[in-house]
Amino acid sequence: MTGSLKKILGAAALALAIPSAFAADPLRFALCYDLTKAYTFVTPQFAQAAKDYAALLNLRGGIEGQPIEIIVQDHGNEPQRGIECYERVKGQALTIDTLSTPVSRAVLPRAMKDGEVMIQAMVGRGDAVDGDVFKWVFPLGPTYWGQAANIVSHYKNQAGGNLKGKKIAFLYIDYPFGQEPIPVMQELAKREGFDLQLFPYPLPGSDQSSAWSQLRRFQPDLVVHWAFSAMHVVAAKEAKRNGVPLDRIISVNWLNDVDIANIGPEAAKGLRRATPVLSGTDHPTVKAILSELYDKGKGNGDRKFVSDIYYTLGLATYATVFEGARIAIKNEKLPLTAEKMRKGLESIKNYDAGGLMPALTVTAKDHGGGGKTRIERWDGTRWVPEGEWTAGYSDLIWSTVKQHSGEFAKSGGAK
Repeated sequence: MTGSLKKILGAAALALAIPSAFAADPLRFALCYDLTKAYTFVTPQFAQAAKDYAALLNLRGGIEGQPIEIIVQDHGNEPQRGIECYERVKGQALTIDTLSTPVSRAVLPRAMKDGEVMIQAMVGRGDAVDGDVFKWVFPLGPTYWGQAANIVSHYKNQAGGNLKGKKIAFLYIDYPFGQEPIPVMQELAKREGFDLQLFPYPLPGSDQSSAWSQLRRFQPDLVVHWAFSAMHVVAAKEAKRNGVPLDRIISVNWLNDVDIANIGPEAAKGLRRATPVLSGTDHPTVKAILSELYDKGKGNGDRKFVSDIYYTLGLATYATVFEGARIAIKNEKLPLTAEKMRKGLESIKNYDAGGLMPALTVTAKDHGGGGKTRIERWDGTRWVPEGEWTAGYSDLIWSTVKQHSGEFAKSGGAK
C-alpha cells in the first residue's frame, strides 16, 4: 500500500480533525472509490478535495453547526466490492459516491430501491440527470452527451455561426466511455451540415497510429478527442507526427496538469479541453484551504494536487453536496435523512460555490444542474478560458436523456 493511499484510508483522515467543541453527531458522506486500479488518475484528488473542504468547514463550525465526516473506502473498480461498500455505509451516510462507471451501474439499482442518495459526478449513466426517473441519483454536472454538444457549439461560434462544409473528426477510445457521444455527434452533423468521421483506437490507448493515419488523410478542421490520462500523451505525439496542429484538438474534461507535464508544457501549447469547473489556485476557497490547512501541516494529501483540475472538480462537487445538506437542515430540520438530503439537493438554485463553477440549479426534474461547460486553452504555462459557460443544443441533450431514461423505466429499473 502506497503512502498516499494510507493517508487517504487512514482512520485519522476519516475523523477530519473534527473540533472537540462539536457535540452533535457528524453528517457523514461516503466515498467508495477505486484507489488502486483504473481510476487512480483522478480518485486521490477527488477524495483529497472532499476531505479538505470538510476540514475547512469544520474549522468554521461545520454545516449549520453540524460536524462533517468523510468516509473513504476502496472498491478497486470491482462492482461486487462497490456493492459491499455501499451495504456497509448505507443508512449511516447521507450520500454515497462511487466515482466509477461500472461500480455506479452496479450500485444504482440498490440505491434506487433503498432510497439512498447517490452522487454520480462525471461517471455512470448519462440519463441519470433525469430526476423524474432517477429520483435518488445526482450527477451534479454535465453529461458526456452535453460536453460533446458544448464543444460543437463552441466551435460553431468560432466559425461564425456556420458549420456547413466543415470537417470534424471524433477521435476516441473504443470503449463505452469513448463511444457514448457518437449518436449526439451524428445528430449534430445532420443538423449543422458538417462532415463527421469517426476514428476509434483500441484499449489501453497506447497504440493510436492507425487512427491518426486515417485522421491525417481526412484533414479535419476540428478534432474532438474522448480519452483520459496517458492517452493524451500518445495523442499529442501522434498529432505532431501526422502534422495536425494541437490547437485543432478539443478534449473531453479528463485532461489535467499531469498530462500536460508528460506531454511537455511547451509542446502542449494550443491544446484545448472542455471543463465544468475553474482550474488553478486563485479561487478564495482554494487559497483558504492552502493557508488554513496545508500551511499548517493539516492537508489531506499532496499539496501539489490542490492546483489540479480534478481536485477542483472534487471540491466543486462536494461544495454542492454540502450546500444541499445546508439547505436540507434549514428547510427540513435535523436529524437529516436520505429523503431530506434529496430534497435539499433538489432545492439548490444558482449555486456556483463562489465562482468555482457555472451556477447550478438542481430541481426534482434536473439532477445535473444545467450542464454548462467552457473551453480552456493551454498557453504553455497555464489554462486560459475561451468564451463563457454555456450549455448548447439543450433540446437534443434532453431528448437523448429522455430516450435512455424512458428505456430504463420501461425495463423496470426505476422501481
